[in-house]
Amino acid sequence: MTHSELAKNYFNSGYNCSQSVLLAFSDLTGLEEETAARLASSFGGGLARMREVCGAVSGGAMVLGLLCGYSDPEDHAAKKAHYALVRDFAERFRSANGSIICRSLLAGTGATDGGAPEQRTEEYYRKRPCAELCACAADILDEIFTENHFYS
Repeated sequence: MTHSELAKNYFNSGYNCSQSVLLAFSDLTGLEEETAARLASSFGGGLARMREVCGAVSGGAMVLGLLCGYSDPEDHAAKKAHYALVRDFAERFRSANGSIICRSLLAGTGATDGGAPEQRTEEYYRKRPCAELCACAADILDEIFTENHFYS
């Protein structure tokens, strides 16, 4: 199964967008499911349903950090290169979907800010683009990894 298919399946099984993207790449990150799910749990709904940066983008940024990030705060070249990679990912996502902001991506779906998460019903899944957004984020990550010869 591809990372894109996994991300979509995770979302459709109840995980938030950020969790879905991060979990889809567990084969590369080495994170256990529970650890990945907890790490990304705050970023659903554009950060705790505040409808800011899309959770799929946040999850993608986490994948990029785990696989291509820097750890030495004095390594300014690595920081610069990593931020450029994340901006490239975000721009590709924006180009494909029109925005990286959750509230813009969910415009017209009846999604609200804040409060308790909505129940995951058939209607919820039918009106939301989230599963496809998770798949898109995963596809973009795979493109970036292929272009940068991350995959052998």
